[in-house]
Amino acid sequence: MSGFETTIQMWVVLGLAVALLILYVTKWLSLEVSSLLVLTALLLFFQIVPLSGTYDVNLLGAEVLLGGFSNPALLAVIALLVVGEGIIRTGVLEDLGDIIAAIRLPNILLLALVLVMVAMLSAFLNNTPIVLIFIPVLQALAHKTGMSPSRTMMPLSYAAILGGMTTLIGSSTNLLISSSMSQQGLRPLTFFEITPIGLMLAGVAIIYVLFILPFIMPERKSSSTGMSSGRHYISQFVVPADSGLIGESAIAGGFRSLPNVTIKTIFTLGETILPPFDDYFLHAGDMLVVAATRQALTEVASRHQGLFHPPLPYGLDLQETRVREYEDAVEDKEGDTPEDHDTVLVEAMITPSSRMVGLTLEQFELQQSQRAIFLGIQRRAQMAASRMTEIRLQSGDVLLLKGRQDRLEALRPERDVVLISGTRDIIPKRTHAKRAVAIFSISIGCAVLGIVSITTAAIAAATAMILTGCLNLRQAGRSIDRTIYLLVGTSLALGTAMTATGGAAYLANVIVGLFDSAAPPVILSVFFLVVALFTNVLSNNACAVLFTPIGVGLAASVGIDPRLFAITCLFACNCSFATPMGYQTNLLVMGPGQYQFGDFVRAGLPLVLLVWLAFSFIAPWYWEI
Repeated sequence: MSGFETTIQMWVVLGLAVALLILYVTKWLSLEVSSLLVLTALLLFFQIVPLSGTYDVNLLGAEVLLGGFSNPALLAVIALLVVGEGIIRTGVLEDLGDIIAAIRLPNILLLALVLVMVAMLSAFLNNTPIVLIFIPVLQALAHKTGMSPSRTMMPLSYAAILGGMTTLIGSSTNLLISSSMSQQGLRPLTFFEITPIGLMLAGVAIIYVLFILPFIMPERKSSSTGMSSGRHYISQFVVPADSGLIGESAIAGGFRSLPNVTIKTIFTLGETILPPFDDYFLHAGDMLVVAATRQALTEVASRHQGLFHPPLPYGLDLQETRVREYEDAVEDKEGDTPEDHDTVLVEAMITPSSRMVGLTLEQFELQQSQRAIFLGIQRRAQMAASRMTEIRLQSGDVLLLKGRQDRLEALRPERDVVLISGTRDIIPKRTHAKRAVAIFSISIGCAVLGIVSITTAAIAAATAMILTGCLNLRQAGRSIDRTIYLLVGTSLALGTAMTATGGAAYLANVIVGLFDSAAPPVILSVFFLVVALFTNVLSNNACAVLFTPIGVGLAASVGIDPRLFAITCLFACNCSFATPMGYQTNLLVMGPGQYQFGDFVRAGLPLVLLVWLAFSFIAPWYWEI
């Protein structure tokens, strides 16, 4: 092939790279569609104009360009998403959040403890679920201390990002850069290879996040995130024959296994027992009428599987019979059991024209027709502490329903109730929490000790999560982010094409030409800043795959170890602080923190520059260049 043809191919690839950058920044099309368009263009172009190698083999044929989709690092990222979902669905992080929220320390120390804990978890788990779990923890902390959530939410996101830059699996970006290094002929990163310099950078940044950031953020009042987050429901349940509640005695009018639940009345053997329940021990068949918030009822439902069943007439034998009938009825024609589906909580409001107005819950067929369980009823006016099933419904009452997600979604066309948007919660399987922690710990330990590769450990852990019931196949499938898969696969294909056609080396030579007389540490510093700025307008994963080949080419031109430029790219790609779209956790905290775009620029851009300056001083000293 002539040099002219090779040059044309290089410029076509660079043009597609620019087109992809523009599409990602402008979001004229979705990220998935943009990725598919560029990938299709690459495949078609090199099918028509092949890049010939030895024996006229097409060096950029479909099998090469599509090889990124089977990249071990990408598969490890996907598997780790499944593992993280298993951790979330078993309630492990929620328990940790509850423990931290209960600690009594001065405000700044408690905030520091939370952020350090988030950073530590983010070094080993996907950042997104960690931030989701700790948002309510910091909201509760802000409410308790009088601090505005706008001064705690952004530090939460930044702490997660900073923690992610300290280990190989702390971020999908790290794994992808390690894989890209392998494709460039370099040895991949080891588990803790980036940890020393990562901890130094994170340490400098966390000082800013803790002691400066909360005080430069505007103080805004948070809006309510739900209709009934703090209001109480009236609920009831019958103590099953195999319940761990049996034999538990009341302490100060409550029971240790039912935290944050106010017991109103206990019905037992034809008797009605009222507070304070001194020296009363729970028995099988006791019916408890309680008042609790939605969060407290969710906690009880997750810790005591099977406690809430259709609130039918009182009596242990009848209750157990109806429970068996209910469980049998839930199995559909395909043989699916409740374990195969998400069990969720939703809120539904009684409409003015509802047929349910004036009826009791026993008289209405909703739970039989839709296989939903009534967990509680909420009314703005005062309700008597009678059986929930005896309360006659009124317009505006809010019902807390538990059931399969697909069954409850069937209620949306109903005129009797209106599902309240944004109130769906998945009930974690807390009984599986220990096995989820064990699976995660063993897999990480094997990867750290080098017994198996990261990819093998991640896939094995994801499989174990499914086999042990921590999550099912549907939940595992939904945890996989197709955007990441398409974006990374396309970026890897583009990076491969840039390297093979000489585009990466060309861009590296351009950068070297701009700083011809500069010392290697200066070029390394400039490269960091360029990538860090790009990562705030692009996906960090896209920047990782696109800039790593450029960095390796730049190292060859400068004459220093190319691994240093690849690791520089890694840290720079983790500096997604200056825009809300720079990283998904920034988007997650926008609502709870009442942030605007300018807030991230004002607070995040100084942090990008601070990490850049810290790197510019630490890296030459640490690497002795």
